[in-house]
Amino acid sequence: MPYAAPVSEIRFLLDHVAGFPTVSATDRFAEASGETVEAILTEAGKLCDEVLAPLQRKGDTDPARLENGVVRTPEGFGDGFRAIAEGGWIGLAAPERYGGMALPQTLAVAVNDMMSGACLALELNPLMSQGQIEALEHHASDEMKALYIPKLISGEWCGTMNLTEPQAGSDVGALATRAEPNGDGTYAVTGQKIYITWADNDFSANVCHLVLARLPDAVPGTKGISLFMVPKFLPEADGSPGARNALRVVSLEHKLGLHGSPTAVMSYEGATGWLVGEPNGGMAAMFTMMNNARLGVGVQGIGVAEAATQAALAYAMERRQGRVGGSGTIVEHADVRRMLATMRAETFAARAIALMCGVAIDLHTATGEAQHAARAAFLTPIAKAFGTETGIDVANLGVQVHGGMGFIEETGAAQFLRDVRVTAIYEGTNGIQALDLVGRKLADGGEAALRLLDEVEAGAEAAKADGLTELAEAVWDAAETLRETTEWLVAQPPAERGAAAVPYLKAFARVLGGHAHLAAARAGDARRQRLAAFYIARLLPEHAGLLRHVRAGAEALMAITADDLAA
Repeated sequence: MPYAAPVSEIRFLLDHVAGFPTVSATDRFAEASGETVEAILTEAGKLCDEVLAPLQRKGDTDPARLENGVVRTPEGFGDGFRAIAEGGWIGLAAPERYGGMALPQTLAVAVNDMMSGACLALELNPLMSQGQIEALEHHASDEMKALYIPKLISGEWCGTMNLTEPQAGSDVGALATRAEPNGDGTYAVTGQKIYITWADNDFSANVCHLVLARLPDAVPGTKGISLFMVPKFLPEADGSPGARNALRVVSLEHKLGLHGSPTAVMSYEGATGWLVGEPNGGMAAMFTMMNNARLGVGVQGIGVAEAATQAALAYAMERRQGRVGGSGTIVEHADVRRMLATMRAETFAARAIALMCGVAIDLHTATGEAQHAARAAFLTPIAKAFGTETGIDVANLGVQVHGGMGFIEETGAAQFLRDVRVTAIYEGTNGIQALDLVGRKLADGGEAALRLLDEVEAGAEAAKADGLTELAEAVWDAAETLRETTEWLVAQPPAERGAAAVPYLKAFARVLGGHAHLAAARAGDARRQRLAAFYIARLLPEHAGLLRHVRAGAEALMAITADDLAA
């Protein structure tokens, strides 16, 4: 299936919508000039088009498998991974002192977007390593950093994260894996973990597992959890892989999609591990990796949405059916045009939000200013939830555009939907993202949210001055309604916020999408203005119904009993 990395689309968003010029204007990221950005995106695009995209169907038809305790990956995945690693893409935003490029996180977001569209099953592997690099950088000892980070950046070793257990899904505090001191500074880690993405492979020299476990005297709940580095092979004094550790892949999950990516049940049987960070500080350390992964997962949804849109458009421009004008192909049908426009407009909006989040992360890195950290924290759950929901919705529409052929596996349309479905579940379900948004992220009294809405309204005022009055007024009105609801929600007790969480997040994403499309209409050509008009007229109004849902309150929702739900 053809795929073309959206290099020009991403460049337009960076320059005119997401605010990336403010990042390259800082001393910290002064090297991220226009020429550098163009070169990075172009080279990443070539990698995606020529090396990764041809592996997409192979990963689905020739899935990862477990043979005599050894994970075998699809043909070509090893070569694809080595191309990613040798190009330096794993360490694009990693520190220079460990072999990384120290470029803005926003560019890593953009590259992961393109890789996800090309071959999501393989992109998951370097994403896990990137998250582990960040967790180690912030929490590990200098000795551990020096040993592990350079090898993760080079791709010689790969990283994973181990949270979930059979009895403890999203309730991480219920985990039972234990870590006993060995008396020499190491720990014996024992327990079982499930749903471990890329838990093993047949192309890297070592696999480095970050594992959550309890020390013997730990208190119950999340406050008693510590984090351990538990490698597949124990490093020798010179850093080379040595003896096999006491861990194994028990089985690989039989999944709806992402068949090329091995997702394992892992058993740790007194495996040697090293403490990362402080005792009982595991959740803080792991959340560093999870926050990185949450933005990365949102981007996965966007990448798949892009690929599904390209495939659907290509089919619609070739398929002839019915009596229509113009080309005589189904792209001329009003409903097919509606679906394709929705796919393109939604993908644009979700990509803009993810890149805005990346810019906020980079500005905090460059300046240390708290307002940028607050903005990044607020945007992260929106980017994750809206990005993945967009991937699912757009892939679903892609199947519909293909009609009967969308239900036939050979077209690849169904694979996009199967592969992307899990993104709304892992790294914290989208419901958890919404609870985080209305809980921790509104704990500042709504300051970060309202500051964002100030920018939306300022953008609308500027658009009015540019003659886009009708579009601008619609976006300004939506932002003002969202402002009023935000102020109301901040004053509500936790139960009310919980009932309002998901519609509130969706409404905020809708308004940010309108803001992004309006900015594109101001900076772009007639094509950008037509797409903005479509989004603002047909999709943005959904925010009103969502905000009514927010204000409906928890009482009627929680009054529904289990018996009411039974058939």
